[in-house]
Amino acid sequence: MPVLAGGHHHGRIVAYSAAKAIRDSDVGILERAATVAALVVTRQEAVNAVESKYRADFLRDVLTGRAGTAERVTGRARAFGWDLARPVVVLVAELDPEGDERSAQDRLVSCWTAAIRRHDPRGAVAGFSHEVVAVVDAALDATRVAKDAATAFADVPPATFSTGTSRPSHGAEALPEAYAQALKAARVGRQLHGPGAVAHFDQLGVYRLLSLVNDTDELHAFVRETLGPLAADDEAENADLRRTLQVLLETNLNVAETARRLHFHYNTLRYRIGKLERLLGNFTDDPHLRLNLTLALHVLRMRGI
Repeated sequence: MPVLAGGHHHGRIVAYSAAKAIRDSDVGILERAATVAALVVTRQEAVNAVESKYRADFLRDVLTGRAGTAERVTGRARAFGWDLARPVVVLVAELDPEGDERSAQDRLVSCWTAAIRRHDPRGAVAGFSHEVVAVVDAALDATRVAKDAATAFADVPPATFSTGTSRPSHGAEALPEAYAQALKAARVGRQLHGPGAVAHFDQLGVYRLLSLVNDTDELHAFVRETLGPLAADDEAENADLRRTLQVLLETNLNVAETARRLHFHYNTLRYRIGKLERLLGNFTDDPHLRLNLTLALHVLRMRGI
């Protein structure tokens, strides 16, 4: 007899007899036993849901700086089995947009909770509306934890999630800043590397600085002013010219190396450089213009943040 509770199949109760047939009364007992088991499961799920919400509310208050003093935070965390007094990092696993569904979010919480329990039993983990947040030992390999959770989550296609890791944090009062770092790393990492990215805040480089500019209109204006007509994709050639410009800047204006990377003839690349300079200015002789062009191309890669 199946044990059905909360719309899920939790298993079966099986009777087996090698000596005689199963009687109708035995089947009735199995049915009642399955019903009792379903009621127990439903009750436990309700208790777990309340406890999970309580843990999530508390962790959200900690990460937003509303949970009180450091002593109060560590004391209450200890009641949950969490150790927030040691050096820790914050991990944020955020569902990628195409997988933003309630069922995927529930599964994400389950996978991350199991992964944290395996790697750091004293770590804190809770699910928020569109993300899972974990506070774990700073010595832990965050990438390994994220891959562990991703492996368990892989059976829920097409949903994916991106993960961000903060700098090490010392003390509960530093956790709000660490949370902001991890959230930024997850979102910038997704923009740079696509869905399923795993990024550390300290590895974002110049993107970390650009992500701190809250006025996105100002960033877009900078791109338009610096790249001019190449800022838009209204013509197919623009993206191609931006790619040529990007490789030129990456190779420090090494024409031969740029031609090799782009599979262009040397004279073809020379023609393109001339066209780029007519559109953008004499960047081959102006290091400040090259810096602005490099930053503008980086901002374009972060489009959507």
